[in-house]
Amino acid sequence: MTDALLPATPQPLEKERDDYFRKGCNPLAQTGRSKLQNQRAALNQQILKAVRMRTGAENLLKVATNQKVREQVRLELSFVNSDLQMLKEELEGLNISVGVYQGTEEAFTIPLIPLGLKETKEVDFSVTLKDFILEHYSEDSCLYEDDIADLMDLRQACRTPSRDEAGVELLTSYFMQLGFVESRFFPPTRHMGLLFTWYDSLTGVPVSQQNLLLEKASILFNIGALYTQIGTRCNRQTQAGLESAVDAFQRAAGVLNYLKETFTHTPSYDMSPAMLSVLVKMMLAQAQESVFEKVCLPGIQNEFFVLVKVAQEAAKVAEAYRQLHAAMSQEPVKENVPYSWASVAYVKTHHYGALAHYFAATLLIDHQLKPGSDEDHQEKCLSQLYDHMPEGMTPLATLKNAGQRVLLGKGHLHRAIGYHEESLREANLCKKVRDIQVLRDVLSAAHQRTQLKYTQHQEDDDLLNLIDAPDVLPKTEREAGITFPQFSKVTVTDFFQKLGPLSVFSANKRWTPPRGIHFTVEEGDLGFTLRGNTPVQVHFLDPRCSAALAGAKEGDYIVSIQGVDCKWLTVSEVMKLLKSFGSEEIEMKVVSLLDSTSSMHNKCATYSVGMQKTYSMICLSMDGDNKTDKAKKISKKLSFLSWGTSKNRQKSASTLCLPEVGLTRPQPKKKLPTPFSLLNSDSSLY
Repeated sequence: MTDALLPATPQPLEKERDDYFRKGCNPLAQTGRSKLQNQRAALNQQILKAVRMRTGAENLLKVATNQKVREQVRLELSFVNSDLQMLKEELEGLNISVGVYQGTEEAFTIPLIPLGLKETKEVDFSVTLKDFILEHYSEDSCLYEDDIADLMDLRQACRTPSRDEAGVELLTSYFMQLGFVESRFFPPTRHMGLLFTWYDSLTGVPVSQQNLLLEKASILFNIGALYTQIGTRCNRQTQAGLESAVDAFQRAAGVLNYLKETFTHTPSYDMSPAMLSVLVKMMLAQAQESVFEKVCLPGIQNEFFVLVKVAQEAAKVAEAYRQLHAAMSQEPVKENVPYSWASVAYVKTHHYGALAHYFAATLLIDHQLKPGSDEDHQEKCLSQLYDHMPEGMTPLATLKNAGQRVLLGKGHLHRAIGYHEESLREANLCKKVRDIQVLRDVLSAAHQRTQLKYTQHQEDDDLLNLIDAPDVLPKTEREAGITFPQFSKVTVTDFFQKLGPLSVFSANKRWTPPRGIHFTVEEGDLGFTLRGNTPVQVHFLDPRCSAALAGAKEGDYIVSIQGVDCKWLTVSEVMKLLKSFGSEEIEMKVVSLLDSTSSMHNKCATYSVGMQKTYSMICLSMDGDNKTDKAKKISKKLSFLSWGTSKNRQKSASTLCLPEVGLTRPQPKKKLPTPFSLLNSDSSLY
């Protein structure tokens, strides 16, 4: 008898449509996932309203002295808490709605768990960035309206990414663009007044912050979440689909792990180190499960060595889910991990443990050691199947003794039946898991198969002579590991590169306003030399030359000549441009770097509506944020470009700046066909 899992007929892949969906954004798609995210957005608003009501009731309870009023407030507070609990359960139901994210093919496979995307609110960059360009860079901000619009369009597109590599590339490009934006427009000595709001994907509670830390971390989380949705969407009835699923879950684990190690003080609870550690384990467990399915896809041949391999692969998956369930059961994540997720982890722990025992029983019962068999190889495999043999048994003696083989095999079957029953019991306890029909069907089929095999070899005295079979050692030919993100593979051009090279023209450097220098070339001599790459600096200035008398200084950066932008020109190109005017009067605009002002004290201002004192409160504002550091004085010789006019200085929490990649000369702009005028700007979107 051969137990085989035959692969289903491969389904044709969905054709890629030649529209905006192909470019990574699909805002108008009426899919099951978009409806699910609309429900999530509506729940977020209800949770926000309930949290505000609870906060108000708690504040009233603190100040009220009338006993009758206090009793009425307590009653109202109990109703609000009850509503919050119901809303949390609804959100948990959306988090376990795995059927929406699975592949479209009909498959008799256990569903996997994806992560939902974090929701956000609209952010208007236009006023803030235009004011900063005018004040800090002394340039006409109207020239950058298209660039600001491109940035806002890119952010809007990131709210509805398509579930494919194009969607991942879209999110990655915005994440890297934020590195440029942070360096250009977010000085370390003040807040810009932009409030970024993101909703916790697990609790629905909104968190707001006045710097890019929350924005960058949330985009990273959504990249990881999108990879999980890609993994669950893969066709797991083909080798290529399973390979793609393994890759997607490993990449999801890599992005979430990078988020955990890089952004250590994110205020949203779903991005706390403890929760991210659990999510990384969950992604790796699902990747290992896909590896097992890939091993079983061609069909499990009823051969001794094949069954040894499959039994240990199943034990490896069971171990991964056992570790995941243990992590989910620990504080502080226990209270916020959806109960359905923990139930699925527990169910899969016992299901795959049962499969390991079933395949171990099959190789012992169905395969007797025959003359001419590779006795040494079988003995080695059996000895490596367990940590230790049952008392009184040795691998070689068990192989040669048919009675001992059957007895040990029935011990494995007995343990497998117990694991199957436990997985079914847990699946029935959780309402959300109980509603996943395909999961119950798979569990029931595996249970019936094991019972059938046990019935075929059952004897009357089994209860007295049954051996307690040892655990099968987990082993795999391919252990699922973290695939680290490679953001450099996505080429990104700075939207605001017209401002100049980022190494010089950034928010943390200050200059004088552009000065016009009118001079002439005397007998072919400029009176100074040039140095640097881009932008070019005045060097070795002759104090008696025409340029020096007009106000040029050594170290000045040349930003334009006769109206020609020189920020991106090299020394040779600037020299060629200067010589082209001959003996004519030349107008050259220059800027000079100023000494940086003394740093001001400030904490990262985070606003979290009604959040309890959890890990996320680490980033909340601390007392004394508005106290002026009187010990340090600001230089009086400050231009209007500096930030010296504000009395209450704030030093924003440090965020990580991305490497300067993709910096090139300004290229002709390509406008993306973004149909966002058709969307409601106030909605949280899908």
